[in-house]
Amino acid sequence: MNCKADFIMQKCSILQHLPKAKLGYLPTPVIKLENLSRILGGPDILMKRDDLTGLALGGNKTRKLEYILGDALKKGRDTVITAGAQQSNHCRQTAAAAAKLGLECHLLLGGEQPVKLNGNLLLDELFGAHIHFTKENRKGEDIPNLVETLKLSGHKPYVIHYGGSNELGACGFIEAGFELATQLDVKNLSHVFFASSSGGTHAGLMIAKSLLKHNYELTGIQIDKAEGETISFKHHVHKLVNSTSSFLNLQQNYAINEVLLDKGYLETGYGVLTEQEKEAIQLLAKSEGILLDPVYTGRAFAAMVDKIQKRALPIDKQVLFWHTGGAPSLFAYSGAIL
Repeated sequence: MNCKADFIMQKCSILQHLPKAKLGYLPTPVIKLENLSRILGGPDILMKRDDLTGLALGGNKTRKLEYILGDALKKGRDTVITAGAQQSNHCRQTAAAAAKLGLECHLLLGGEQPVKLNGNLLLDELFGAHIHFTKENRKGEDIPNLVETLKLSGHKPYVIHYGGSNELGACGFIEAGFELATQLDVKNLSHVFFASSSGGTHAGLMIAKSLLKHNYELTGIQIDKAEGETISFKHHVHKLVNSTSSFLNLQQNYAINEVLLDKGYLETGYGVLTEQEKEAIQLLAKSEGILLDPVYTGRAFAAMVDKIQKRALPIDKQVLFWHTGGAPSLFAYSGAIL
């Protein structure tokens, strides 16, 4: 084993004590977007294909769920509960993971029950999830009542945090950051871009980057305009990265200015397409045959393309886009995308 691989394996050991459910087909590949790089005329663009994790048409939540559901199984739980928007990628992958592991699954989804099921919502039904429509409450506000109801009926429920973004979920992306380091020479990277929405992906990648002493800029593109009731989203990520560090008994303490979060592309709010996002989705599809989703990766990819077109990134380095999946929701937005 060479020195680089030995160093990475040593860092990976911080996760070895955690129970883990095998759900994904990992590692996911890193590819070069040759056609798009040529079209944009800026730096070489790489893509980490976490849309190919395998579970329920793929996505980044698979990595989080491996650690979260490993914990649920260790604790002897038989039912999982989580929440999200109707086209939630997290809920879709949770429903599939529960089916694979033989767990009952309850999803609390915002809005009213639609007349026709499509996109992720159709897949939730196919995976056998129990769906509860919760109107304006899409972030799990109604979970406590459901937990008590399920306990009274003899179930052993396990609540999965919104987006899978707690300390265990973040561990999935610490592992992902280690994985990336085995796939390319990060010295050639100037930036890594990704959609930052519930915080777990962001926090995990921050920890991996610091443990491996990498120097690229890790930039989360903020997706949801809504802030928490008591703290901003940036402070939420900051709190999560430090609580995850403490959870793993690491010595690292992160400052708020280490959370690199770009709020410049929120414009119309969560799940509302802009022309810039539509163009980015179409550009990648037509140049590389790769699909983005309209809520998360479409917005984050549009931000990266905008920065390249404005010549805001060095052209003598590579940039990487972390594709977190979500393509099934394209079908629910078909009228808005074309």
